[in-house]
Amino acid sequence: MVHVNITDTLTGGVALSVDFDSPADYLIFIFQFLFATTAVLIAGTVVIGILATKALRLQNRFIFMLNTSICDTLVGLSVYYLGLFDVQEGYPSRNGTYNVLTSLLGVNILTFLFAQFDRYFAVCYPFIYSRFITRQVVICINVYCWFYNFAHLLARNVLPVSKSIQLYAFSIVSLQIIVLTKVVMTIKLYVVAKYQLERDPPSAERESKKESLRIIIFVVISFLVLWCPSFVNIILRLVIGRGLTFRNEATNLFATMARLNAVCTPAVYVWGSRALREAMVRTVWGRVCPRSKRR
Repeated sequence: MVHVNITDTLTGGVALSVDFDSPADYLIFIFQFLFATTAVLIAGTVVIGILATKALRLQNRFIFMLNTSICDTLVGLSVYYLGLFDVQEGYPSRNGTYNVLTSLLGVNILTFLFAQFDRYFAVCYPFIYSRFITRQVVICINVYCWFYNFAHLLARNVLPVSKSIQLYAFSIVSLQIIVLTKVVMTIKLYVVAKYQLERDPPSAERESKKESLRIIIFVVISFLVLWCPSFVNIILRLVIGRGLTFRNEATNLFATMARLNAVCTPAVYVWGSRALREAMVRTVWGRVCPRSKRR
């Protein structure tokens, strides 16, 4: 007698991420579904709010927000596959996507780094910034983040497995440098926010700079807190073979923590920017819930 798994049949041969043999399996599955939906709703609304508001699109800081929010929306959509089905990326992979979906966070890492430099120069060297850092330059920087990430991903998928693993290890070493740079820049931005802006006379531009600095500092701190456990575990597995292994992406606690940035980052944007909140209410939630627009 041939046993047919109805789950595999309904999902085209890919089993679900859990077996539903215990209450924990149900909690994991429900959490992954709610997490994916929440990320898509929050980050997607931020994307629509910025794209539909010309005043926001003309500001460099909102272009960086737009880039990370597009990425976060895609991360949320990816969880519908990575979190709900039995998927294992990496070496070796199972039902994987050639690391395409898991590499989306790499776009955010670079974008946050460039956003930190952007805010630093905007506050400390406003005249040079306004002359050289144009909207077109910022757009090109954000496009570069996507191009670099997927060029690296393409190289890993084209090269032989042995070379691909070496390239992956090299990227981890490079990320250590980026993380260290992000920590230094976060401290530097905090000092700038505390001292430099206090000397500026009260104005709308000063409040805008304080708001943007506050947002980028909170975003980077939350990103590092949620992403570093996965980063450390990967290093331990590569260097000494002592890191934790998980059955699939859904049960990988560290990977799930890293993907939580897809909710935390746009949520910080909404919390920190009144202009963005008003744009979201006007373009999205005010139309879905007319009462919220009147309020």
